[in-house]
Amino acid sequence: MKKIHTTFKTLLIFLFLFGFSTSLSAQDEISGLFKSNKEDAQKLIQAYLNPFLRGFGTGINSNWNTSAATKKFGRVELRLGMTGVMIPESDQFFDITKLGLSSNIAPADPSKTLSPTIGGDKINGPLMNIYANNVQVGQFVLPKGAELPFVPAPQLQATVGFIKGMDFTVRYVPNIKLGESNGTIGMMGGGVKVNLLRLFTGKLSDKVLPFDLAAAVGYTRLTYQLPLEVRGANNSIPDPNQKLEARFEGLNIEAILSKKVLFFTPFISMAYQKSESNVDLKGVYPFQIASNTYVNFSDPVSINQKNPNSLRTNVGLQFNLLLLRVFGSYSFGDFEAFNAGIGIGIGR
Repeated sequence: MKKIHTTFKTLLIFLFLFGFSTSLSAQDEISGLFKSNKEDAQKLIQAYLNPFLRGFGTGINSNWNTSAATKKFGRVELRLGMTGVMIPESDQFFDITKLGLSSNIAPADPSKTLSPTIGGDKINGPLMNIYANNVQVGQFVLPKGAELPFVPAPQLQATVGFIKGMDFTVRYVPNIKLGESNGTIGMMGGGVKVNLLRLFTGKLSDKVLPFDLAAAVGYTRLTYQLPLEVRGANNSIPDPNQKLEARFEGLNIEAILSKKVLFFTPFISMAYQKSESNVDLKGVYPFQIASNTYVNFSDPVSINQKNPNSLRTNVGLQFNLLLLRVFGSYSFGDFEAFNAGIGIGIGR
């Protein structure tokens, strides 16, 4: 059992590193948005990160269930999954003029107002002018996209069977340090699934009805901290307290229909989901207000983004062989996604 736990932990760290590697590569791009004032910087950073924040909200709400069947009392299953949320083309760029920026910054060319998000192409955004008292005092270029092919979100969970066709699931990862410069991440959450047919008809449903039908609800909270190094004039030494603190929360309510055929369990589900993303930049950061002129701001960015509530349809297949579970599915909704994973469990 200890060996299994170590293997799952190693895989989980790998998935977390994989999931954040592309977004972390955009750090230098984001640091280029510390211009003019902190209010404008926050609007630009949120617009740039928006598809990642929304996609990750969908990701942590995924992969809760791959069957409507519930486990028998005391039976346990441990599983590791990953969701890849595709970024639609409409979220690969943003319009500068729709952000409500102050008069301190504006496009140098009024006809060029579209800029890549983190999911966009690796091409520079428009050239921006910085103004003070209606006089141009500097310029900067909006950041490139990171060509994020999808937003990855891993899940680690354990499920235990209960009475009356119910089982409970716990998602938990203690704070894990992802190397010296990749930050620290942790996760917690819980859910419950009820086999509706078994609840109302008991064991008779196994003999009479050719399928399982269940309702489930799950909550996930993921936290992440990352040390930053945003430098000012002449590549000055940054404040050692600079860091990014992120928190993602998601609620998933789902109806699942499945049918076990030999070693396979095809399933379909309909889910209602809601999520919230919070990103804070802590520490002191230099903002360029003119050419070679900087002003320091403390804790300048605090993003609280309540992502749109949405419906999602999930179609997939689970393969069962003795203790092993292998599953995969595809989700259709505002953001399409693929889901996959493995599990180890005892019986149904």
